Amino acid sequence: MKLVKNAAGRIVPNEVNGRKEVPFKGINEHKPFGYKAKPLIKTCIDYPLSGNKLVKNLKDALRKCGLKDGMTISTHHHLRNGDNLTNIIFDTIHSMGIKNVRWFPSASFSVHEHLIKYLEDGTIHHIEGSMNGPLGKYTSEGKMKGIGVLRSHGGRYQAVQDGEVHIDIAIIAAPTADAFGNSNGVTGKSASGLISFSLVDSEYADNVIVVTDNLIQFPCIPWQIQGNNVDYVVEIDSLGDTKKIVSGTTEITKSPDRLLIAEYVAQFIEESGIMKNGFSFQAGSGGTNLAFVLFLKDRMKAKGIKARFVRGGSTKYLVQLLEEGLTDYILDGQTFDLDGIRSMRENPNHINTSPFTSYNFHGKGNFASIVDVAVLGATEVDINFNANVVSHSDGYLLHGIGGWQNCLYSKCTILAVPSFRDRIPVIIDDVTTLCGPGELIDVIITERGIAINPKRKDLISIMKYSSLPIKSIEQIRDEVYSICGGIPTKPKLNKEKIVAIVKWVDGTILDSIFQVL
Repeated sequence: MKLVKNAAGRIVPNEVNGRKEVPFKGINEHKPFGYKAKPLIKTCIDYPLSGNKLVKNLKDALRKCGLKDGMTISTHHHLRNGDNLTNIIFDTIHSMGIKNVRWFPSASFSVHEHLIKYLEDGTIHHIEGSMNGPLGKYTSEGKMKGIGVLRSHGGRYQAVQDGEVHIDIAIIAAPTADAFGNSNGVTGKSASGLISFSLVDSEYADNVIVVTDNLIQFPCIPWQIQGNNVDYVVEIDSLGDTKKIVSGTTEITKSPDRLLIAEYVAQFIEESGIMKNGFSFQAGSGGTNLAFVLFLKDRMKAKGIKARFVRGGSTKYLVQLLEEGLTDYILDGQTFDLDGIRSMRENPNHINTSPFTSYNFHGKGNFASIVDVAVLGATEVDINFNANVVSHSDGYLLHGIGGWQNCLYSKCTILAVPSFRDRIPVIIDDVTTLCGPGELIDVIITERGIAINPKRKDLISIMKYSSLPIKSIEQIRDEVYSICGGIPTKPKLNKEKIVAIVKWVDGTILDSIFQVL
């Protein structure tokens, strides 16, 4: 493995886990040539003519799939912190004596701390997916045998589609399924809203197992995963803890500072001219994002403005926009609360989307670039508008990328962040980990002021006479440093040991994450 400096000036390896890699070349500079990966050709005569693919248990299904050492096993994250299935999967794999598995989740959660013992004993070699909470800490301390790989949701689809990651066995948690394998996430006791992050797994994996705790008679309607792509179906008692899969209520921030940020965001969107009939926006589930939606809603109603579509992570607040006639559609990537699930199940204008349609960079366009404004968060932002979402100022890897990188291709990207957290500056000289290049980030909104990227001369001109506190990013940084007692101490890192890498949306390596000392 050789370390090289990429186009962003970050030191990255040219090889990861035995695979040759391409360093980041710059925004839109890497254009690979070739054909998509080829799924195995299978024939329906090898499956029951009755359509019943039900097998007795997960171990039986894994045996039928030919599980062996070194395979890639994929899972998806729609069960969130209520996910019991992934832990059951690796308990089963461990009991079969299998070693050196590459785990390829669309995301992980704190509940997966259970899997650390399997990283330690060699059942799992490394993780290629977000490493949140305890798994992130474990990785940051240099304990994982291989190098972790972090990708955006769209980057995950791209990696499978392009043949960068070959899935041997995909295991799909389905809140409802029939014995043929048709599946959805909008019905059943473990309903999560949608399961489309596993779409690429179902299309490209050699073997696909659907596991459900709500087996119904054929056909399962609607189907988000098609049974024609499924090899085996397993019924279990419970996929997980329903209280932790989704929330009956999603909490808006009560912090005065964060409410002020949310108000600034809504005012900026209106005054900049983005808020007009037929516009679109993307919002997530964080407390500040939820608050901004409510403030924007009030402004839309006051001006008689209707959006063409809104993007989520759906919550009850986006559902309210749809049901009150303030948007034509919700284009939903994942569902964060019970109102979102109900709406997706009942309202034909609440649309289930996938990372292919929304985010895949190696497609013939995607929804992300059509969105007028995306409001996102970050753990750190620097004076060059570069941003970090996966690690903290202490260097620990504690979050996943999600769809964050992909959303940067919206027409206006706003990062709504507090200027400091626990007296640790968020606006700093240089981010610990680079996840989003500054040239794609247009506006930073904090409680202490709003910085517009100098490249957005149009926004600077429009907002010249605004009552909002428009400042340079350096001014905000200096204020924050003064409040927090000066320039923050950089984390102590072992620059000789890379524990994970951050991929850009085109599959190149954007940055390295080093062991925390």
